[in-house]
Amino acid sequence: MHSILPKLAGFPGRYDECMPAENGAQTLLIDADDTLWENNVYFERAIAEFISFLDHQEHTAEQVREVLNDVERDCIVKHGYGLHSFANALVDTFERLTVDPVTPELHERIHRFAHQIAEHPVEILPGIPETLAYLGQRHHLILMTKGNVAEQSGKVERSGLKQYFAAVEIVPEKDESTYRKAAVKYALPAATTWMIGNSPKSDINPALAAGLHAVFVPHGNTWILEHEELAAAPPKQRLLVVEQFADLRRHF
Repeated sequence: MHSILPKLAGFPGRYDECMPAENGAQTLLIDADDTLWENNVYFERAIAEFISFLDHQEHTAEQVREVLNDVERDCIVKHGYGLHSFANALVDTFERLTVDPVTPELHERIHRFAHQIAEHPVEILPGIPETLAYLGQRHHLILMTKGNVAEQSGKVERSGLKQYFAAVEIVPEKDESTYRKAAVKYALPAATTWMIGNSPKSDINPALAAGLHAVFVPHGNTWILEHEELAAAPPKQRLLVVEQFADLRRHF
C-alpha cells in the first residue's frame, strides 16, 4: 500500500452515526479510474485496434477478446495492473493466435497499442471537481486507487484533483484485506466510512465485506474483468446506488 499526501491530523477521533448529523463529518474513500476520470475506454480502443491488426481468419473478434480476457487474468497475477501488464497480455494473445513468429518489429507494434494510452490526457468526468469541492467541505476524502504506483501517481498529478484529498492510497489490489488495512491505518470507524466507485468487484463488494458502507457509481465502460453482481449490504451497513458522481451531493 503506497500512500501520498498524508494529513492524518485532519481525521476526527470518533464518529457517532451512520449518516452524518448536522456538520457531522464522515470518511469517503473514492476510486479514481472510471469514477473520477475516463480510463477503460482508452484500453477498449487499443484492444479494438489490436484485434483489427491481428485480423484473425478463423476466430471472430469476440473470440479473440475472450482469449485476451483469459490472458489478462494471468498477466495480472504475474505483473499486476497497468500498461506493462496490458502490453504483455497483447503480446501473449498474439503469440497464442498467430502462426507467424513475433518479430521485434511486431513486438514493438503490439506494445505501441498499449503505450499510446499513456499519452492520452486525463479526461475528468462531468461534475467531478465541483462535487469533490462540495464533499471536501463536509467530509474527509481519501483517493483509493489500484495499479502501478508510477502510472497512478502520474494520473493523480495530471488530473488536478489532488487538492481535494487528505490522502492518496495506491494499492496493488482492492480486496477485503486492503480495505481492512486502510481502516486500521487511518483509524476509520466502519460505521462512518464509505467506499465510492464504479467497480462491483474492486470497490463495492470487498468494501462491504470489510464492514464499510459503499456507493456504486455505474460507468458504461467499466472493464469486463471488474464486472460482478453487486452484493447485498449486510445488516447495519448501507449500499447506495447513484446515477452519476454529482448525485453524491444529495446524500452527503
